[in-house]
Amino acid sequence: ARHGGRIGVCAMSEGGIVKWRAGERFPYCSTFKLFLAASVMERVQDGLEKLDRAVPIAESDMVPHAPVTGPAVGSSLTIMQLLKATVEVSDNPAANILFREMGGLEVFQKWYRSIGDRITRVDRNEVALNSALPGDHRDTTTPQQCVANLHSVLRRSLLSAGHLEMLEKWLTETPTGTLRIKAAVPANYKVGHKTGTGAQNTRNDIGIIWPPRGAPILIAV
Repeated sequence: ARHGGRIGVCAMSEGGIVKWRAGERFPYCSTFKLFLAASVMERVQDGLEKLDRAVPIAESDMVPHAPVTGPAVGSSLTIMQLLKATVEVSDNPAANILFREMGGLEVFQKWYRSIGDRITRVDRNEVALNSALPGDHRDTTTPQQCVANLHSVLRRSLLSAGHLEMLEKWLTETPTGTLRIKAAVPANYKVGHKTGTGAQNTRNDIGIIWPPRGAPILIAV
């Protein structure tokens, strides 16, 4: 209320679900990168992609926030390096290159539909997807749908054990978002998460919380 803002939350564990404005649309910003990585890993499992395939990195690929791809211009990065850069440090050109290499935004949209998501919209590349104004449904999802997708990726057998372990490692080792979900859980809890930050003061964080005992908590804020 103090900031004139709106918050949507969904958290789910074996004990139940907690929701606040969980059915309302919000811009997802860079949180999509967790799901982009999962979709590419599934393509690897289906034999449509290889983690060790090298992709040339060009100056024309560059958009703001390129901590990994920027220094690689003129050389190449493997699909696995692009995935790690996308999830761990939210490298924007890396995400756009993965979009291109998988066949475009339409392919990513179809991936969401393949896991039962009829809500999430995929409309634009980075960095345009971060600019949604209130009432603009492009590049949005709901907290409840986001948690359902987290369940598909992190708790169901969508990914092989090796790919899931790789994704969880990037989510837990990311240096971003120390003042978001991580700031609100006890120190002995483990957090794997992906942040998102938008041009219209959007602040997101989604992921999984592992308590010292009991079932993990899936959360989208």
